[in-house]
Amino acid sequence: MTQRVGALDDSYLARDRPLAQSRLLWEIGPAGAEVAALRTRLDLDAGYLSRLLRTLEGDGLVVVGPGEGDGRVRTARLTEAGRAEWDLLDRKSDELAWSVLAPLTGGQRARLTTAMAEVERLLMASLVTIAPGQPGEPRARACLRAYARELAERFDAGFDPAGSAVDDQELVPPAGLFLVASLATEAVGCGALRLPPGEPAEIKRLWVSASVRGLGVGRRLLDELERYAVAAGAGSVRLDTNGSLTEAMRLYRSAGYQEIPPYNSNPYAHHWFAKSLS
Repeated sequence: MTQRVGALDDSYLARDRPLAQSRLLWEIGPAGAEVAALRTRLDLDAGYLSRLLRTLEGDGLVVVGPGEGDGRVRTARLTEAGRAEWDLLDRKSDELAWSVLAPLTGGQRARLTTAMAEVERLLMASLVTIAPGQPGEPRARACLRAYARELAERFDAGFDPAGSAVDDQELVPPAGLFLVASLATEAVGCGALRLPPGEPAEIKRLWVSASVRGLGVGRRLLDELERYAVAAGAGSVRLDTNGSLTEAMRLYRSAGYQEIPPYNSNPYAHHWFAKSLS
């Protein structure tokens, strides 16, 4: 298949450039893209990305300059020739995909599409990593902002993080733990644990990006937080949640959590859960 698509050729899709240059051209796209965003999205070394951009600039396909409204941000944009090349790559990639599918029956195409989607999801799940982080780190803050935005959209009365604030110092060892789930260089989930003296451990800020939802990332975060709680000597763990977060409640129940009476005055909580760790 790599021979069929030309992934190892120096002339991808019969053009006069290899796959890496064509992929970068495609990612820049008609709307253009910030260089820093391209580096993150493609997980490229800064020097290698600069060489690829210089090559595309030398071919008259791309211009790199200051971004609109902020001269400190470098942005890559397609020239007129670059847009024509982008359109040609789009058409040729469609033709290549059709050449693979054409010999198959309708049923076989449906089976292949389903199988490829499942492989993609499983590979994505395998690439998600979970590691401790500091709540004040940029990637952790990005997760918490996304968490707050989603709750504001889903809660009937909106969401103000100050209404259920947690001090960052409560989420770092030995007082607690903050985990960040990452896919390549993008933060796609988080979860926190409080270990208040003389009380059960408490799970806070469990959030998973829609881009990886359904891949088991939430369960992995929950399991890691529980393991840390056990290692810290906690005999049980508890949490609260909002009634609109039905998928979260399904996760907690499937993980062995039982509903309990309210243990706090969180204005956004409708349900309280606990689980024995012994």
